[in-house]
Amino acid sequence: MPAPAVQGYAYNRTRQCYVATNLAVANSHWTRLRGLMATDMAKFPAGSGLWIVPCRGVHTFGMRFPIDVLYLDAENRVIYLEEGLRPWRIAPVRLKAVTVVELPPGTVASSQTTFGDIIEIGENGNGVRA
Repeated sequence: MPAPAVQGYAYNRTRQCYVATNLAVANSHWTRLRGLMATDMAKFPAGSGLWIVPCRGVHTFGMRFPIDVLYLDAENRVIYLEEGLRPWRIAPVRLKAVTVVELPPGTVASSQTTFGDIIEIGENGNGVRA
């Protein structure tokens, strides 16, 4: 099963910086379930991201590297985040979350993203509408 195609970006409007310029969307049962399982870290470099729609929590079963995770509410406000979530873990479920953005490790720190920041999800031509 192929990974979701790159379709957009995630921009932190609060900090005025991109957290992902190559954002793929996982919005079907199978793409959400697969997520980043069995993906090599080389195929998920800085600037990459996976937007999981809908989503209230993630796992890292079958993953080969840690990830940063942003939990977003209906207004795309960061309501929770995980930095360096290691493989074979289960992150907390957040009932107020509507979507989640998975990012390469270190993205949260380098972008200084924190609680309350607004993340704009945009299109790169193909459309990222969930």
